[in-house]
Amino acid sequence: MNTPYPSVMVMMPVRNEQQHLVSAVESVLKQNYPGQLEIVLAIGPSVDQTEKVASDLAAKHSSVRIITNPKGLSTSGLNLAIESSKSEVIIRVDAHSELGENYLKRGVEILEDSKSVLVGGIMKAQGKTALQKAVAFGYGSRFGLGGGRYHLGGKAGEAESAYLGIFDAEALKAVGGYDENTIRGEDWDLAQRLKAQGGRVWFSPELVVHYWPRSNIKALAWQFYSTGVWRGELTRRAPTKASLRYFLPPLALLVLAGLVVSASFGIIGELDLIIPIAFYLLVVAFAAATAKSLSLVDRLAVFVALPVMHLSWAFGFWIGFVFGAKKTIDAGDKK
Repeated sequence: MNTPYPSVMVMMPVRNEQQHLVSAVESVLKQNYPGQLEIVLAIGPSVDQTEKVASDLAAKHSSVRIITNPKGLSTSGLNLAIESSKSEVIIRVDAHSELGENYLKRGVEILEDSKSVLVGGIMKAQGKTALQKAVAFGYGSRFGLGGGRYHLGGKAGEAESAYLGIFDAEALKAVGGYDENTIRGEDWDLAQRLKAQGGRVWFSPELVVHYWPRSNIKALAWQFYSTGVWRGELTRRAPTKASLRYFLPPLALLVLAGLVVSASFGIIGELDLIIPIAFYLLVVAFAAATAKSLSLVDRLAVFVALPVMHLSWAFGFWIGFVFGAKKTIDAGDKK
C-alpha cells in the first residue's frame, strides 16, 4: 500500500466460548497490524465463564473493548459492533476461529488492491478429537461440503460470498449491516446485498482462518440441520441465485426417502434399496481412504461425520425450502 494503513475494527460475536476465546483474541493481537486496531467483543448471555474471560482480556489489552449483546444472536452482536465503530475497515472474526499469519495486513491490502467492499479467504478446519478431525476433513473435501472455494481454495477472483469477511466500513454500513432475521447464511445474504449496490466481493487464497468444528455428534447434527434450514430459506427467497450444488444433497435424500417408502410397500425389492446405500458407503470409504493425514481411528470417524453432515443438512434444506426457517437456531447460533 502506498498510503498509511487504515484503522481496523475486529468484531467478534461471543457466547459460551470460554474454551476458545483467549486463542481467538490472541490470534488477532499477534497480527502486528501496522495501523490502528480495535477488537470489539459482543458478549451474549453465557452459562459458562465467557464474561470473566472477556473481562480479563479487556483488562489486559487496551485494544480490547466489550459491548453487551442481550439478544445473544451472532447477527445482533455484529450489528452492535458495526454501529459502535468509527474504523475505516471492519473485520469479522468468530470466537471458534484463529487467524492465520498476516491475515489483517494482507486482507486490508487485498481489499484496496482489488477495489472490493468485501474480501474473504479460506476456512481451514482442524480438530483434536477423532470426530473433529473427521468433520474438518469433511469441510475441506469435495466429498464433504461440495467444493466451495473458501473450503478448498482456488484462484483469487470475484466470489459468490466470503467466509467471515474483511469489509469496507462505509459500504457495510450503507446496506445496514447484517439481516438479523437471517440467522444462518447471513454472510451469503450480506454479500448479495453488497453486490446489489455495485460492490465487489473477492476471494483470496492467501487469507487463512483456522476453525474448530463441533466436537460431538448431537451438536454437529443440529449445526448442519440449522444451516440446511437457512440455506433452504434463502433458496426459497431467491431460487435463481442458488448454486446448483446446493440441490444435490436434498435431491439425494429425496431419492433415498422414495426408495425406502417403495421398499416398505413392496414396490421395489430390498436389493434395490441396499445397492444405493452401499454405493454411498463405498463413496464415503473412498473419501476416507484419500484422507492420508488421518489416522485409522480418524478415518473410521469419517463414516459417522459425513453421513451426519449430509443427512442433517439435506433434511434441514427441505424443511426451510418448504416451510421457511422461521426462528430455527442451534446452540452455536447464539455464540
